[in-house]
Amino acid sequence: MTSARQEILTRIRGALADRPQPAEVPWVYGQPVSTGDEDVVGRFIERTVDYRAVVERVAPDGVSAAIGSALARAGATSVVADATVRDNWADGADVSWVVDDQLGATRLDAIDAVVTTATVGIANTGTIVLDHGPGQGRRATSLVPDMHICIVAVDQIVSDVPEAVARLIESGSHTRPLTWISGPSATSDIELDRVEGVHGPRTLHVIVVG
Repeated sequence: MTSARQEILTRIRGALADRPQPAEVPWVYGQPVSTGDEDVVGRFIERTVDYRAVVERVAPDGVSAAIGSALARAGATSVVADATVRDNWADGADVSWVVDDQLGATRLDAIDAVVTTATVGIANTGTIVLDHGPGQGRRATSLVPDMHICIVAVDQIVSDVPEAVARLIESGSHTRPLTWISGPSATSDIELDRVEGVHGPRTLHVIVVG
């Protein structure tokens, strides 16, 4: 520490010496925090829509139909997904389901969409976290196709980032490569012209289940 900085800090401590100690603010990292006037699900939907994602909420028995409708509206005919997704929801979409057998970037780029589940949804930031376990496939499959349909269960949605990190640690997912998604891929140039789809899917469609 430089002598000038030390002198300044010493003067500050001296000036505050006769002041009462500030009250301790209780805080435990990872505890739920406020989501304002919305519950966690409502806040997650609101914030995710703010990122220009498409969000719909369905009952558990409506997931297949929601996936099929979203793919049909986008004109998607080829879709990559792992076995968990295909076994549970493939019957709702009239598309060609592609198995990821370590597909290269060129092949993935030719596929219209990817469907995954999620690990955590974060209400206050509208962020989705993938740990690429069952239902989510390799990281490349969620980044290369132009459309990403992501299925998020209501019990996967937490209030904020600290609670999400705590949940990832609790489940052991923090040791895996994670993908954090806040809306469709987007960037802007020096004139702030927004361009979507440069670094990942141009379209993010989130299906909130429950």
